[in-house]
Amino acid sequence: MKKVEAIIRRSKFRAVKDALHDKGINFFSYWDVTGVGNEKKGHVYRGVTFSTSDIQRRYVSIVVNDDFEEAAVSAIIEAARTGEVGDGKVFVSDIKEAYRIRTAEKGGETLF
Repeated sequence: MKKVEAIIRRSKFRAVKDALHDKGINFFSYWDVTGVGNEKKGHVYRGVTFSTSDIQRRYVSIVVNDDFEEAAVSAIIEAARTGEVGDGKVFVSDIKEAYRIRTAEKGGETLF
């Protein structure tokens, strides 16, 4: 099993969610987060400069069986990419085991 985590633009969340659903990945968690990125310049709106050092993003966390890793990663990248600085990051890590609390099952079948 793999844990796929992504930090994406909040404006791209619906596209990422739809892309994941299209690949058959229907369960994941997400949070609104604030981070600091590489973008150093501020934005000017009506003559006032706003700092962009604190960036609003959405954090998506998915646990999938090994055979869904590539599908999840490609769906996120394709749906979240704008080509601009600040598109986000995707991280993949190994999951040792998963348990379903209701039935005490363990293993990959608990993800469905």
